[in-house]
Amino acid sequence: MWSAFTVWAVGNGLAIDTLRAEDLESYLESRGGADELSARYAWRFLRLVGRVLGLRRRAGAPARAINDPVEILLARRPDIRFANAAAADPLPEFLPASEAKLLVTYLSAVRPGRSAAAQQWSEVRNRASIGLMLGAGVTPGEIRSLELDDVVVDGGHSKGVPWKLRVDGNGNAPARETPIARWAGQLLQYWLQVRSEQRVPGQMVFPSTKSTGKPWGKVAQYNAACEVFRSAGIDDVAGGSFRLRHTFALRQLKRGRAPEDVARWLGVIDPAVMARYQRVITAPIDVV
Repeated sequence: MWSAFTVWAVGNGLAIDTLRAEDLESYLESRGGADELSARYAWRFLRLVGRVLGLRRRAGAPARAINDPVEILLARRPDIRFANAAAADPLPEFLPASEAKLLVTYLSAVRPGRSAAAQQWSEVRNRASIGLMLGAGVTPGEIRSLELDDVVVDGGHSKGVPWKLRVDGNGNAPARETPIARWAGQLLQYWLQVRSEQRVPGQMVFPSTKSTGKPWGKVAQYNAACEVFRSAGIDDVAGGSFRLRHTFALRQLKRGRAPEDVARWLGVIDPAVMARYQRVITAPIDVV
């Protein structure tokens, strides 16, 4: 966590002794803000910065370091300040069984029936990206950064069907491999076929445009996900596409997968995250 922050700070010409609350907030936004980071993660990060600043003060850092950007930011952001309060530790949002089934049926309906070249490329892209969030547990940010070499096809049960992903690490999670549900792998296989036949350039699995192959933008990807939800008959899009990752985790746990395996697939290192999933599993809620 500290290493990722220092790389960002150096790249932006910032020094530890002159950090401002605005700098810390900019860093959190650079990691995806509320769309990618939990309030608990932001709280842990700010407490870490606060401890480092405290150590520097005790070691005789310049007097200007007495200004405490951590406390200033926490005062502005009650969502972070009270992240560990019981009322601010809600259960993760997820799709109930009926909506998950509805979504899988809708996503899979795009798979062949006609030439891949005749398909609307963006429609197939959008459905395949949602398929990986629900069928492999990847985050929206990871969807946008996936490259073709991250898709593993060889060694699976079905020839030519992707069966796992290699996901790069970042400041929030370590590098990992995660399995792909068979239906999601078949959908990804079809998208890669469409991508190849329509000669989409670049190395991004899900590029922003057909002509350039550039990375997908955050807002554009979010809007595409919401459109897929609505088209599938899921009107409530308030929880965003992160609900798909939570649904993946809960479905795996409900089917008896070891929590350690699920945590590894998700890249989760915070025990509190898995504890919240377990609270859902033990509740009388239909998540399969």
